Amino acid sequence: MKTKKRSQPSSYSLQLLVPQHCRHEASVHLCAAECRAQTDNVQQPGGDVTAAEGDTVTLGCHFNSSSSNYYLFWYKQDGSNRPTFILSRFKIGTGTTAEEFKERFSSSLDSESRSVPLKIQKLHVSDSAVYHCALQPTVTGNSKALCKNLQSRDNIL
Repeated sequence: MKTKKRSQPSSYSLQLLVPQHCRHEASVHLCAAECRAQTDNVQQPGGDVTAAEGDTVTLGCHFNSSSSNYYLFWYKQDGSNRPTFILSRFKIGTGTTAEEFKERFSSSLDSESRSVPLKIQKLHVSDSAVYHCALQPTVTGNSKALCKNLQSRDNIL
């Protein structure tokens, strides 16, 4: 896995490499975005992460909250579709994970380091998306996709 810096330091994306003999399959590219709400904010570390299909990756998310009981959420957004809820984590209680993500997606809220990283195991091509980390109240106005790579049999588009 390698990391490449992007022009926006508070965002990152993940690109899965497809082996040469599987070039007819689509490659995967995950992106992350940043959300902010007044004095409360969420920051996702910058750079590109490259991994192979089947690998495990962790997408970072650090937060600041003026509340003593904070709620954090992860969403997946592919293409121009609306974000899909993945999971929530709370300072008090455990939160929940959507059924379709329970097998491979997980997260633990660390109050001391103020982080809630998203771990994705056994990466699939279908994991290509923008991943949003959000702090309640959820603010989506400042979120934006960084990029999405498509790969043909022999050429990168």
